[in-house]
Amino acid sequence: MKDMGKLLKQAQMMQERLAEMQARLAEKTVEATSGGGMVTAVMNGKHEVVSLKIDPEVVNPSDTEMLEDLIIAALSEARTRVDDMIRNEMSALTGGLPMPGLF
Repeated sequence: MKDMGKLLKQAQMMQERLAEMQARLAEKTVEATSGGGMVTAVMNGKHEVVSLKIDPEVVNPSDTEMLEDLIIAALSEARTRVDDMIRNEMSALTGGLPMPGLF
C-alpha cells in the first residue's frame, strides 16, 4: 500500500505542475506573419487569438481571397508555434517523456 500512496502523491504533484504550466502558457504569446508581414497574428498558449493586424495595403475589395489566404496562413503558423511552445514546456515538465493526450 505504501507504493500506491507514493504513486498517488506523485500523480497529484504532476497534476499540480501541469496546472501551473497551463497557467504560464495562457500568459505567453507567439507571433506569426504571412505575406511578408502584411498579416500578423498573435496567439496565446491556450490557442486563443489575441490580436490580428492587417496592413491596409493588402486590403483590396476585389481580391478578398488573397487576404483570406494570408489570414489563414498567419493563424496556422501561430497555432504551430503555440503547439511547439506547449511541447517544449511539456518536455521540461516530464523530463522528455512523451505524455500522449495531455495536449
